Amino acid sequence: MKKILMAALLLVTMIFAGCGGSNEPAKTDGGAKSDTKKIVIGLDDEYKPMGFKDEKNEIIGFDVDLAKEAAKRIGSEVEFKAIDWNSKEAELKSGRIDIIWNGLDITPERQENMLFSKPYMDNRQVVFVKKGNAQGIMAEADLAGKKVGTQAGSTAETYIDATPDLKSSFAEFKTYGDYVSAFMDLENGRIDALICDEIVGRYNIKDRANDFDTLNVQVGPMTEFGIAFRKDDTELRDKVQKVFDEMVKDGTAGKISEQWFGADLIKKK
Repeated sequence: MKKILMAALLLVTMIFAGCGGSNEPAKTDGGAKSDTKKIVIGLDDEYKPMGFKDEKNEIIGFDVDLAKEAAKRIGSEVEFKAIDWNSKEAELKSGRIDIIWNGLDITPERQENMLFSKPYMDNRQVVFVKKGNAQGIMAEADLAGKKVGTQAGSTAETYIDATPDLKSSFAEFKTYGDYVSAFMDLENGRIDALICDEIVGRYNIKDRANDFDTLNVQVGPMTEFGIAFRKDDTELRDKVQKVFDEMVKDGTAGKISEQWFGADLIKKK
């Protein structure tokens, strides 16, 4: 009986093997990535208007809308993942995220660790103060003796750390995990001045004209926003760049800008 059962099992096994009964997925294009692979985008989810949570706890924003349109054109699902902005390079390098698309300035330091798209918007760092507290601040040198704040991991922090004479002139220099906390400290008088991306800062205070002043004081050089990828992921960068160029050419990117800023601020070249 045992011999009969063994023979039967062997016969069944041979039949399934001959019929291609393997559960392994078919390989295509020599293992090339599928266009439908989910793209995970890292962002600071309190970074209005680039990416932030609304009253329904859903992530929305200017860069979020651009990224959704780009992913749709590529044919990929997209997921937005909140990250510690101060650890963004590590999040990207580790593979926990595929892209950083969140008002990210292109800087030489970041280009050493990340692969960037072409710049898509100009940006500059300016000074915000509590209403009526300009205190003669006409240039970055006038921040001497003041308590100054900015976001940790920001372009402003990088510039200030690289400019020791400026940094040592401050009475105190504080960094924050997000600009929401920074503006709160500015309002409560814990800092005298806040250095922030102009676009982001103006959006944050657009309904609070009686609380803050935006000073026409640029800190550091003019910068540009770019989309960041892992250093060796030229395939994904090129896919995103191709569809983003199409979005600029057909006016879609400009329309998204107009919805958020009331003007087309997208760079055309």
